[in-house]
Amino acid sequence: MDYLNYLVKEIHTTIAATVDHRDLPVTCAIDMMDSDDCGLYFLTARGKGFYKRLKDRGYIALTGLKGADTMSSVAVSIRGKVREIGDVRLPDLFEKNPYMAEIYPTEESRKALTVFCIYEGTGEFFDLSVKPIRRESFAFGNVPLIADGYLITDKCTECGVCQAVCPQDCIRSGSPFKIEQDHCLRCGNCYEICPEDAVVLQR
Repeated sequence: MDYLNYLVKEIHTTIAATVDHRDLPVTCAIDMMDSDDCGLYFLTARGKGFYKRLKDRGYIALTGLKGADTMSSVAVSIRGKVREIGDVRLPDLFEKNPYMAEIYPTEESRKALTVFCIYEGTGEFFDLSVKPIRRESFAFGNVPLIADGYLITDKCTECGVCQAVCPQDCIRSGSPFKIEQDHCLRCGNCYEICPEDAVVLQR
């Protein structure tokens, strides 16, 4: 699945987080306007605080959510490095997102705008609309995909108490037991209840 394209085409509006000069998080709503093999593109005005935070930190985290309610929702979350690429893609983004012409109607007004690219990062696709839930991790740019989540080690004695408390029934019997990562909520029930400390959290 092309997660970046899904974020642009199916979700579009995201809540993005950056960090200010006091090391405090700041959020704002930002539309993801295009994607390609080089990354994910959005624009902002150079006079905004958001622009300054992007330039100062070079990093962004965001989440986009699609669905009528919680149990029909699909979310895509990304965190990664950003760089300013200027106005080189501005006409293309306006063509693909024609509503922007209503916000910045003249060529003169668009001189304040600049384009950013999230060029490398990691992300997660999380789908609550299916049973069991579905989650998938991904990476793009030069970032390797590193496994995270709960893992059952060889200390497992196959007692089965972890299966009894798993809300998504995603722990399979074996030696050792195995967690199906694509369906795990990462609630930590198995970690907390295991009498042998056989469950570890990978990050």
